[in-house]
Amino acid sequence: MTASSPTILALDFDGVICDGLIEYFEVAWRTYCQIWSPASNTPADDLASRFYRLRPVIETGWEMPVLIKALVEGIADDNILQGWVTIAPKILLDHKLQAREIAAALDNIRDEWIETDLNGWLSLHRFYPGVIDKIKATIASAVTLYIVTTKEGRFVQQLLQQEGVDLSSQEIFGKEEKRPKYEILRELIQTANQKPVSLWFVEDRLKTLQLVQQQSDLVDVKLFLADWGYNTQSEKEAAQNDQRIQLISLSRFGNSFSNWYKEVEPRS
Repeated sequence: MTASSPTILALDFDGVICDGLIEYFEVAWRTYCQIWSPASNTPADDLASRFYRLRPVIETGWEMPVLIKALVEGIADDNILQGWVTIAPKILLDHKLQAREIAAALDNIRDEWIETDLNGWLSLHRFYPGVIDKIKATIASAVTLYIVTTKEGRFVQQLLQQEGVDLSSQEIFGKEEKRPKYEILRELIQTANQKPVSLWFVEDRLKTLQLVQQQSDLVDVKLFLADWGYNTQSEKEAAQNDQRIQLISLSRFGNSFSNWYKEVEPRS
């Protein structure tokens, strides 16, 4: 029988702890303007809202300005939702661009922004209600907490420090790791001081959880899809129909681990 609380809690950052949609759009728009030099530096009125709706298709940062390019070119939202995996590389090919070039441009713009206006940059991030309290309570408990994210660790560290959460770089696994999240989870289990290990992983990307599922040695990891994060209705439904992935609400997340566990009971 599974333990009623984890010994290790691993959390994604964007879409689980922090809502960075406003910052995403702003930095993506600035990067888009730098790469494609549009006639106007002012985005269309509906561009941000469309970008927010389509955020779930984004896996890594370089795709954000490419998403804006797709929207500006008139590609329909539903087409993007269904076919982003082919649309994004086609835009790169059509404009003779490399993903790493766009990623570097975006990182440079973000770095300069942070260096010149840190408070302004931080102010565009919103933490989901109750999440910081849950993190602080977890840190104060016997549960070991890690952040496993595709956001750069230094950004995560800065944002959490603003909320009074001080995690070391050893507790934050960011984009600089350059390896799949399931490999990091495997490492957390292998290097854990407390045995046996009960690792629970909260993520807002269904594909990431499915990759963990495919690892035969990670069969005991408990997987949660955050229904408040950057995922679509069809992904939520897929999680509900999955025997191993548990769809969890924000209110449940903020509750005690024993209540999480009740929701994880096998479905009849």
